[in-house]
Amino acid sequence: MYLNKVEICGVNTAKLPTLKESETRELLKKAQDGDRAARDKLIQGNLRLVLSVVQKFANRGENMDDLFQVGCIGLIKSIDNFNLDLDVRYSTYGVPMIIGEIRRYLRDNNSIRVSRSLRDTAYKAMQTKEMLTNLHSKEPTIEEIAETMGMKKEDVVLALEAIVEPVSLFEPVYSDSGDTIYVMDQVGDNNDDNNWLDEIALKEAISALNEREKRILSLRFFKGKTQMEVAAEVGISQAQVSRLEKGALAKIKKDI
Repeated sequence: MYLNKVEICGVNTAKLPTLKESETRELLKKAQDGDRAARDKLIQGNLRLVLSVVQKFANRGENMDDLFQVGCIGLIKSIDNFNLDLDVRYSTYGVPMIIGEIRRYLRDNNSIRVSRSLRDTAYKAMQTKEMLTNLHSKEPTIEEIAETMGMKKEDVVLALEAIVEPVSLFEPVYSDSGDTIYVMDQVGDNNDDNNWLDEIALKEAISALNEREKRILSLRFFKGKTQMEVAAEVGISQAQVSRLEKGALAKIKKDI
């Protein structure tokens, strides 16, 4: 499929059905009780979900029909494994499963070869992450994943890093009014005389933030916590964390 067409894998995407959340949950109950017709209706009713995910990978030069089919596998897995006891929307679980399946496909077809043992460890780590996320309704830390797997944190990190898809130097990272910044623009020389000036400017910009903004940025970017985790620790809503984070970054950008 190309972006200016409405057919993918022979499916007319303009005519794909959609389901309400209440319909989805009712069909999920029936499908997990063995109702094949309900399962088929669920798949058909969520193909738009697959399409929306696939479009995020449109600029990678991959065959979109292939990605759509792979995404459908993730969709089917999510339908079969969704826990109806959790108080979450189906799409909250389904979208990461579809994305994960596509990413696994892209990694397996990557021209850079990674050893089988590393790949197996990485996939087990991703499965463990999904399991812990579903169990605790929050994203686990690397330490928690490693502990559950009975492995060293360093080995888990190494395996996950080994299967990360390489990023092109010409990958856009920011665009504003046609002024695009690429990855290569962000790659600097540690011996550059301007680096220490940039560091000073950055430290001054951060020092101008209030204590709450500093704490949020520290938790988000130095400790790697999610906005939900930061919200729980700081005692505010996730929406407030998002707003304060964006505001703080905008201040830093303006000062620098």
